[in-house]
Amino acid sequence: MRTTLLFTVLSTLFTLISHSQVAYEINPPNYIKSITFKGDTDVSVLPILDLGETLQLEFDVLNGNEDDYYYSITHHNYDWTPSNLMRTEYIDGFDKQRIVNYENSYNTFQIYSHYVLSLPNNQVRSLKVSGNYMIKVYNENDELMFSRKFMVNESGATVGVTVKPSRDVKFINEKHNVDIVINSNTIQFTNPQQTVKTSIIQNNNLKSAINNLVPMYTMGNALSYKYTKETSFWAGNEYFYFENKDIRVAGSGVNFVDLQDIYHSILFTNPTRKFLAYTYNPDINGNFVINTINGTDPAIEADYAWVHFSLESDEFPINKTVHIYGNFNNYDTNSETQMTYNQDRGIYEGVLLLKQGFYNYKFVTKDENQQVNEGEISGNFYQTENDYKVIVYYRELGGRYDKIIGIGEANSVNLSN
Repeated sequence: MRTTLLFTVLSTLFTLISHSQVAYEINPPNYIKSITFKGDTDVSVLPILDLGETLQLEFDVLNGNEDDYYYSITHHNYDWTPSNLMRTEYIDGFDKQRIVNYENSYNTFQIYSHYVLSLPNNQVRSLKVSGNYMIKVYNENDELMFSRKFMVNESGATVGVTVKPSRDVKFINEKHNVDIVINSNTIQFTNPQQTVKTSIIQNNNLKSAINNLVPMYTMGNALSYKYTKETSFWAGNEYFYFENKDIRVAGSGVNFVDLQDIYHSILFTNPTRKFLAYTYNPDINGNFVINTINGTDPAIEADYAWVHFSLESDEFPINKTVHIYGNFNNYDTNSETQMTYNQDRGIYEGVLLLKQGFYNYKFVTKDENQQVNEGEISGNFYQTENDYKVIVYYRELGGRYDKIIGIGEANSVNLSN
């Protein structure tokens, strides 16, 4: 009897712990590259779609083995803990299927296989509900290769977003403030401090998002967020960029090209901009586009190159590392993106294997607590052009999952006072 009771308690505790765990994105091994969500443009996008729309995930595998890969789809609450829904409640069909659509590279020095997963498909006919989702990709040995988040919106609310200079005078030249107004003609917001959650995302970077804010004011059925500090972001600086769609010549941002086993694109050395005056530099806010002039299908005809980055800077203390940063690897900072200091030249150096195209990047620091600082090298300037997205979650009273009921967007190019 005691054994049975103990087993029941432990089983319940395990279930509670497993359902409270936050799902983090897993990055792939170094032979899987160019993980991209495609929308209606060639630019890799933040994967937010409406119910019924198509989602396309693409990636390259550079080992030349034509391996089999499988995928699963999981549903999550607003805070990325697993939801209580069974798979049949959010998927019409069956996941855990093989990704059958792939092609091998053509006429490239670096051989690779290009995989494409489209949703819906013959197995997953539709996603039934809105909310947070995660795609997990496995190899044939059921080992998790990587995972990526995406969001599905069912609408129902309008989300007004306004970007303003910081209300904190101390940071008025360095921060942006995001104001939000949420309204709905079809949803009655009862107890919105508990039922409504928001996520504010700068430049499609989920890692720096501000989450779980409650409304500051409620006026009828309108929810207002006008905080001084809680909705403020460091403004950062414009991204650097390079283009090597013609891999044989030095394109924009490329100093010179060297052909060894594959091409090497050596970029111009970038300055530390923290103490320089702000200069407008059009960018795509950290994103990238795969492209090549050497064929008609960049997916399989764009080649890979070793891209050499360098930063003119004094050496940082030993408890800080310097990284190359951008959406090309989901804004991750790891051993591949970490730069090394060249004492003789007085620069940081780093090299990444990237597919041909147009790339935005910047340099950031990471401290011993794993905190990333985007402004320590680039500086923070209120004039910086940034995109902001707001995702609104709603769990009705008695509901079992968090719906996404609205998406709002704004740009800081025209700051409102």
